Amino acid sequence: MTLLIAVFAAEICTILWYKSGSAREMKVGILCWMFWGASLMWLGDAIFEYAELREAYFSPSPASMLNDLFLGLSTIALALAIWLALLLVKDPKGVVRAQLFKKG
Repeated sequence: MTLLIAVFAAEICTILWYKSGSAREMKVGILCWMFWGASLMWLGDAIFEYAELREAYFSPSPASMLNDLFLGLSTIALALAIWLALLLVKDPKGVVRAQLFKKG
């Protein structure tokens, strides 16, 4: 479940980055790298878990699936928070700078 969530997030992010010039300006490429990196991490986890569980890997318990769902969503939320912090620091459109130095 975590692998699927990360891959879907990476694919959606990559499509947005590819189709939109403003997405490139907003540093969406960095978000893509984070999602693809998470996807590779979960792929490695899935390979090792399958090696351990074999056919039981394909029939997880509902509690395990819910746990994986929360973990996947937490990973996406953390990546979005890091990207947002980076976006506020880099300030590609100058919005934060304009608000900070706005006169009176």
